[in-house]
Amino acid sequence: MSGKFQHIINNQALFTALRRDLHQHPEIGLEELRTSSIVADKLRSWGYQVHRGMAKTGVVGTLKVGHGGKTLGLRADMDALPMQEQTGKSWSSRTAGKFHGCGHDGHTATLLCAAEYLAKTQNFRGTLHLIFQPGEELLYGGKLMLEDGLFQQFPCDAIYALHNMPGLKKGHFYFKTGAMMASSDTLHIEVSGKGGHGAFPEKSVDATLVACQIVLALQTVVSRNVSPFSPAVVTVGSLCSGEAPNIINASAMLKLSVRALDNKVRQQLLKRIGDIAHGQAQSFGAKVNIDHINGSPVLINDPAATEFAINVARELVGESRVCTNTAPVMGSEDFAFMLTENPHGSYLFLGAGDEPERCMVHHPGYDFNDELIVPGAMFFSHLAERFLN
Repeated sequence: MSGKFQHIINNQALFTALRRDLHQHPEIGLEELRTSSIVADKLRSWGYQVHRGMAKTGVVGTLKVGHGGKTLGLRADMDALPMQEQTGKSWSSRTAGKFHGCGHDGHTATLLCAAEYLAKTQNFRGTLHLIFQPGEELLYGGKLMLEDGLFQQFPCDAIYALHNMPGLKKGHFYFKTGAMMASSDTLHIEVSGKGGHGAFPEKSVDATLVACQIVLALQTVVSRNVSPFSPAVVTVGSLCSGEAPNIINASAMLKLSVRALDNKVRQQLLKRIGDIAHGQAQSFGAKVNIDHINGSPVLINDPAATEFAINVARELVGESRVCTNTAPVMGSEDFAFMLTENPHGSYLFLGAGDEPERCMVHHPGYDFNDELIVPGAMFFSHLAERFLN
C-alpha cells in the first residue's frame, strides 16, 4: 500500500517544513488569519474551489471529479493555545503566550498533504470538501461554522476527522463506535452576599463561605446523583473571592468544568449543579447567578462510518496497527457539533508515540510528532478514494 502513496512519502520533508512554519506562527481561536491564508492559497494552487469566512477564519476547499457520486468531508483544526511553549525546539513559537500545544499545526499540515495528493491523482469520482476549522480550543469554532451554513453550502454524505494522541503507539489507528469523547460545559457561578468587617460577621452574608459550601456540596453530584456506570466529571477549577484578611466578601466566583459521556447525564449534571448552587446560597441568605459560558455535546461516532474507516485503516497499515475498541476519554472536541448535525461520520486517534518522555497535549513541552504526517495523509487519501469510488 505504501507504494501507491509514494508521492506522499516523497513530500514528507515539504509538509514537515510547512508544519514547523505554522508552529512558529501560532494563532489562537478565530484569529487564524495567517494560517487560513496559507491554507487557502495552497488549496487554490492545487485546483480546489476555496470558500473563506465561515466562523471568521474558516476555510473550505472543494474538489469535484467526474459527475455525480457521493460527497465526503474531511476536517482539520487550525488554532493554537494561549500558553507559553517550553520545548526549546528551533521551530518554537515566536509569539509569547501562544503555542501549538495540541498539534493543530500538524493536523492542518496532514490534511494539506492529503489535499495535494488527491488533487494531483484525482483517483476518485465525486465531491471532496476539506474543512479547515478555527477555534476548536474554544469548543465552539465548529458550531460557528455550522451556524454560518457549513452543511447547507457543503453537504456531506459522511464526515471524518483525526487527532494525534501521545501515549498511544506511534502510527497506530484508534477507533471507537458510539461515545468517544465527553461533552464539555463551562459554568461560572457568581455568589452575591453582603460584605462587611471581619470583626462583625453577624452583620454580613459571607459570599466566600457560601462559595465553599457550594464546592463541597457539588462533590455529591457525581458520587450520589449519577450512576456509577456513567462517567461524569464536575471540577471546580477556580474560586476567587477578595484579598484582605479582615474583610467579609460580598461576592465570590466559581468556575466549573463539567463533562459526561452521555447527553442525558450531561443535562442531569447541569440541572443538579444549578439546584445545589441555588439551594446552598438560599440557606445562607445569599444569591447566585449561573452563567453557562459555552458547551459542546458528547462526540458520538456512527457505527457504519466507523466500520468503514476501520477497514480503510486495516487495508493501509494492517490488522495489528488498528484498535477498534478504544477507551473513550473525558476530554472534549467540538467536532461533536458537526457529528450532531451530520451523524454519518467518525473521529479517530492517530497514536503519536508512547515513549515515557513524550509530553501529552496541552503540556508546555509538547510538540507534534512530524512522523505522523505521512500516515495521517495516507489515511485521509485512502479514505477519500475508497469512499468516493
